[in-house]
Order: sequence, then structure tokens, then C-alpha cells
Amino acid sequence: MTQTTDRVRWTTQDLDLLAADEWKRYEIVDGELFVTRAPHWQHQRVITNLCLELQTWSRTSGLGETIATPGILFTEADNVIPDVVWISHQRLAALMDEDGHLTGAPELIVEVLSAGATNERRDREAKLKLYSTQGVQEYWIVNWRSQQMEVYRRKTTQLQLMATLLSENDLTSPVLPDFCCPVQRIVG
Repeated sequence: MTQTTDRVRWTTQDLDLLAADEWKRYEIVDGELFVTRAPHWQHQRVITNLCLELQTWSRTSGLGETIATPGILFTEADNVIPDVVWISHQRLAALMDEDGHLTGAPELIVEVLSAGATNERRDREAKLKLYSTQGVQEYWIVNWRSQQMEVYRRKTTQLQLMATLLSENDLTSPVLPDFCCPVQRIVG
């Protein structure tokens, strides 16, 4: 771990020093280490619902792939495991490393909120900033407890909140042509 005068900065190499634990997920955003436990059943269910909807659309459109919990190694100090990504075939071919990790931004990243202020801060602030600076085109934050989704889209150089969708709304995206899904099928 690299230490600066202000704080400890974690790197991808530091993760090798941590004890392997299948119930914990380690992520680094801007050199800050985040450790989370295995998520709630409903959290996992939302991920499964999202993957089903996005993969069904992907197979029909032939434009890309949907993956749950992939590793993304943006830099040594930015190593994350989003809940869901959608990536075009072209971008996937350009960004996949030999170890099977993405090394750059997919078009779409989705995070499902876990309970707790630290988890919310990570997804709403740290990851939003990271995904924005790394070039993600669209970022969805799903809150299954409140049955809603926040949709952030790239406006020039930053991701900006474009909509907060409730369970009775439909989710569409300019990144995913002709994709349309009732939010209730995702959060319900």
C-alpha cells in the first residue's frame, strides 16, 4: 500500500496481501479501499433481473454483452466490481486483458444499493465520480428498498442525473436502441 502524507492509498497489488474470503468483496476507488459483505437476497435478485432483461435485449440486438459482477481495472488505484455492466462487442474486444478483466469503461454500469451510509456514499459519490471520469456513458443506481432507479447519462464530460424512475415507469436508454423494460420487472 502506498502512503502519502494525507492518507493511505491502496493499489491492486495490495489486494493480494488480504486474506481470501468468499464472503467479502474488495474494491479500490481513488486509492480508498472498500470492503463489503455478500449482499442481501433481494439485492442479488435485482442483479439477476437486470441481467435477464439486458441479456435478452443483447441477444436480440446482437450489439453486446451483459455480465454480473465483472472486475474492472481502470488503474492501479481504481479497481472495482460493479453489480452489472453492459458492453458493446467492439469495446469488449478492445478492453479485455489476458486475465479476463476489463481495463476501461463499458458503456453502461449498474449498481444496486446496499444498506448503510458507507455503501450509499461509495455508489452515489465515489463510483459516480470514478465512472464519470473514466468515460462510462450511462450509470444506473437501483434502490430495491424504495422501488426506484436513478439514471445518469453523460452530458459532455460528466455523468448527470437525468431521471429518477419509479416502479410504474419504463426504463429506456439511448445507449441501448429499442430497449424498454418496466422498472417493476427489475425491482419487484
